[in-house]
Formats: sequence, structure tokens, C-alpha cells
Amino acid sequence: MRLYRYVLSATLAVAAATVAYGRVPQDSQSPKQDMKDAGRATKDAAKDTGHATKKTAQKTGQATKRTTKKAAHKSAQKTRQGAQKVEDKTQPQ
Repeated sequence: MRLYRYVLSATLAVAAATVAYGRVPQDSQSPKQDMKDAGRATKDAAKDTGHATKKTAQKTGQATKRTTKKAAHKSAQKTRQGAQKVEDKTQPQ
């Protein structure tokens, strides 16, 4: 029974050592490849920033246009109302 435990323990120890030391790191990149990856990441970030800036500028432009039209229409309406009041007051009765 003791021999069985000894063999089992030794087998498990050898298996654990093989798994622990037998692994090859997957992230073995060269410094050159790291620099290329960093450059691509920077380029992608710049593109994303450009797209976001364009989208925001378009939204802001559309909002400004809409607000300006509203204000112009409101001003024209108030001008017509004022002109109508003056006309009503100046008409002979």
C-alpha cells in the first residue's frame, strides 16, 4: 500500500513539473513587432478621434442651423404682429 502511494505521488509530481516547465510563452514578440503594434494602435486611435470629431461637428452644425431657423421664423412672426398692431392703430375709424 505504501509503495502504491509513493508511485502515485511521484507520478503526479513528474506530471506537474512537466506541465509547469514544458510551457512555451505565447507572447514572444520581438521589439520590432511591438513597435509596429504600437504604431497601428496609435493610427487606429487617431482615426477613431477623427470620426468622433466629424460626427460631433455635424451634430453641432445641424443644431445651430435648426436654432437659427427657429429664431428667424420667430422674429419674422413678431415683426408681422408688430406691423399689424401699428396698422390697426393708424387706420382711421
